[in-house]
Amino acid sequence: MILRQILQSQPVVAASYVFGCGGKGMAAVCDPVEDIEPYVRISQETGMKIRYVIDTHVHADHVSRGRKLAEVTGADYVLHASAGAQFQFHAVSDHDELEVGNVQIRVLHTPGHTPEHIVLVVTDKTRGPEPWFLLSGHTLMVGDVGRTELASSAEQGARSLFRSVQKLKTLPDYVEVLPGAFSGSVCGRSLSGKPTSTIGFERRFNRALQIEDEEEFVRHMLQNIPSPPPEAARIRAINLGLEPGRN
Repeated sequence: MILRQILQSQPVVAASYVFGCGGKGMAAVCDPVEDIEPYVRISQETGMKIRYVIDTHVHADHVSRGRKLAEVTGADYVLHASAGAQFQFHAVSDHDELEVGNVQIRVLHTPGHTPEHIVLVVTDKTRGPEPWFLLSGHTLMVGDVGRTELASSAEQGARSLFRSVQKLKTLPDYVEVLPGAFSGSVCGRSLSGKPTSTIGFERRFNRALQIEDEEEFVRHMLQNIPSPPPEAARIRAINLGLEPGRN
């Protein structure tokens, strides 16, 4: 297994990932941000050809360069089947699997932050048959879960997110959490500046994960909603191919 986490604080706070199988020379990229050069360079340095470029959701805080990266590298661009994008993409659904050499990616549909959101449960089959880490996008971050009103009503999103969180709580405590954002991002509250955690630590100390009642969870999510990203609706439209833009 090869894994590279790329942290960015300008112009948007985001974490993205290159990961895959060095032995088979195959990789995937998760949630690439605006400059595709680091992903291409890591691919070349590690000898891993990028097979999939995956966006966990249609972003509202930055224009994704996922399609461009896929075009440059010959990879498949992956979104959830419900995304509604106006271009061709590799559509995945709940419990679909993608293979990059000895690395297995299991897709979980986790609506809430946005209706089409997915997370990636990653297993290195050379190490063992159980999942090693979770690429959690903006569904679960270190210290909080994602805001819920960028692509739906805040309450509707919160109810969906409550159900999605229950899925993640079934994962073993040792599974690492690698989120799509960290402290400074507008997509969550009380986020840690440490951009990694585990399911077990978040289960114990993440307030949102401790709430077992749906109504209480909704009330929690409707409090202290941060200001939305500038031009959030327009950025989502660009990322869906509904408006022209550099992507």
